[in-house]
Amino acid sequence: MDNKKIAKILYEIADMLEIQDVEFKPRAYRRAAQSIESLQENITRYYNEDKLEDIPGVGRHIAEKLKELIKTGKLGYYENLKKELPIDFESLTRVEGIGPKKIKALYKNLKIKNLQDLKKAAEQGNVKNLEGFGEKIEREILESVEFAKKSESRILLGQALPEAEKIRHFLEQSRYAGKVEIAGSIRRMKETIGDLDILITSKYPGKLMDYFTKAKFIKKILGKGATKSSVILDSGLQIDVRVIDNESFGSAMQYFIGSKEHNIAVRKIAIKKGLKLSEYGVFKGSKKIAGATEESVYKALGLRYMDPEIRENSGEIEASLKNKLPKLINYNEIKGDLQMHTKYSDGSNTIMEMAEKAKKLNYKYIGITDHVGNLRIAGALSKKEIAKQHDEINKMNKRLSSFTILKGCEANIKENGELDLDNETLKRFDFVIASIHSGLKNSREKATARILKAMENRYVNIIAHPTGRLINKRKGYELDFEKIFDKSNKTNTFLEINAFPDRLDLNSINIREAINHKCRLAINTDAHNIEHLDFMRYGIGTARKGWAEAKDIINTKSLNELLKAIKK
Repeated sequence: MDNKKIAKILYEIADMLEIQDVEFKPRAYRRAAQSIESLQENITRYYNEDKLEDIPGVGRHIAEKLKELIKTGKLGYYENLKKELPIDFESLTRVEGIGPKKIKALYKNLKIKNLQDLKKAAEQGNVKNLEGFGEKIEREILESVEFAKKSESRILLGQALPEAEKIRHFLEQSRYAGKVEIAGSIRRMKETIGDLDILITSKYPGKLMDYFTKAKFIKKILGKGATKSSVILDSGLQIDVRVIDNESFGSAMQYFIGSKEHNIAVRKIAIKKGLKLSEYGVFKGSKKIAGATEESVYKALGLRYMDPEIRENSGEIEASLKNKLPKLINYNEIKGDLQMHTKYSDGSNTIMEMAEKAKKLNYKYIGITDHVGNLRIAGALSKKEIAKQHDEINKMNKRLSSFTILKGCEANIKENGELDLDNETLKRFDFVIASIHSGLKNSREKATARILKAMENRYVNIIAHPTGRLINKRKGYELDFEKIFDKSNKTNTFLEINAFPDRLDLNSINIREAINHKCRLAINTDAHNIEHLDFMRYGIGTARKGWAEAKDIINTKSLNELLKAIKK
C-alpha cells in the first residue's frame, strides 16, 4: 500500500472517532496521517526496518495498526468502524463547513451517507431544520456541494507531482529509456491536476511500453500502442506516456506543456512568419528548422524562452517579444522558512528536529511560529509556555553554528481585527505572523477590515494564508486587494504565499497583482512536521507562476537583511 492510501485510512479513522465523541485519539490519528502523507519514501521501508515509530506522530498503538495494514492490506479496527458508520467521509468533508460533528448530525437524523444524499436533503429543505444548521447553512451547503462536485476529478499539485516523479524514476530505470520528462499542466505548476503526461525518447518504444504497462502501480490499462500508452494508476490518476523522436522532443514538450491558450498564440506568430508549428517541430514548407529543444522552437519564432510556469497567454508572449521577461525566483534561492509548528502547539516534531531538517535544505534560518493566544483547538501557547520555548530557542542558538532559529508566533486575528495576544507579549518575539481562523464566511468588507486592522499593529510582520482558502474544499473569503496591497506598503507588513498544497495562498493571480503594487511577500510552508518542510517547492512554483523574482520575496534575503526588512 502506498503512503496516500494509508494516510486516507487514518484520516477516516480520526473522523469516525470524532463522530463517536472519542477524545484525544482523533488528533493523534490526524497527526500520524499528515506525517505519512508527506513522507518522501514509501512507508514500507520503515515497516521493513521496524522503525514505524520513527515517523513523527506515530506511537506504539498506531504503529501496531500500521503493521497490520501493511502486512495484510486490511485493518480490522478500520473495517469495524466503517460497519458502525457507513459514511463516505472523503466526499462529505470536501463540502465547506462540513466536519465530523455536522456529519454525525446529518447521519443520525437524515441517514446522509454521501454527497448525493446531502444534495438531495438540502434541495428538499430537510437540512435547515436540524439543530445547528438553519436556512443560511442549507443554502451554503448547496453552493459548496456544487463546488465539491466540480473539483472531485482534480487532485492537488502536492499529490500529483510526487506521483509523476515516481513514474519518471520508474521509467528512467528501464534500459530502453532515453530522456524522460514530465509535461502537462503539472509542469506549469497548476494548483490542481487532472491527469499526467510524460514524454520519453527510446530506440525501442515497443519494449519500453511493455516495461511500463507491466508496472505494479497500474490499476487499469486504457490503451497500449507502439509509442503511446494510457493507464489509470492505483491512486486513480490517469497518465499518458508518449515516446518522441529526439529531433522533435523540444517541440513535443512545448506542445504538451501548454497551456492551450499559450500554444494558440504562439501558433499565430508562426503563421504570420510563414511557418508551421506542431508537436513535431517548426517547419518552413516541408523543411524542419527547429524542434529538438524548446529553446530552439521559440528562437525560430523570434521569441525568448518562457518558463513553463508563466505560459498562460497572460502577457508572457508580449514580454518575450519586448525582452522584458521577469527573472523568476529559482527553486534554490530561499534562505529560510518563516512559518512552522512544533510539539509546543499542533506540530509533530521538536524545534531541534525542525532545525536539523532545515539545515539539510541548506537554509540559514527558520522561524518557529507555534500558535499563541486563545486558539485552543491548535494547542495555542500560554505566556508561561512562550517563555519556556524562548529559553529553549536561546540555548539552541548558542549551540548552532551558521544557523539561527528565530522566535516567531502565529497569532489569531479576532473578529474586530485585534490579535488575541497583548502587545506586551507580542513584542517579545523576533517577528509575528497574524492569520484568520474563524469567521471564514465574513463578507468582503468585514474580512478586509479585519486584516487591515491587524496590519496596523506595529508588531505584526506577516499576514498568513491571506484568503483562508482550502483548494477543493473551500473558496476562502473575498478581499479588497487594492486596500490590502496599499496597507501592506504603508505598514511594511508582508503577505504570505503559503506553500501547503491545499492552500497555495496567495494564489498566482494575487501574487502578480501584489508584485505590480510593489508589495513584498514571504514563501512559507506552514509545516507541522519535518516532511512538510519539503512543500517549499510548491510555494516557489506558485510564486513563479505569479511572475515573482527573488527580490520580491523577503526570505531570499540573508538573516541580517531579513531582520532589517521586517522592522515596522
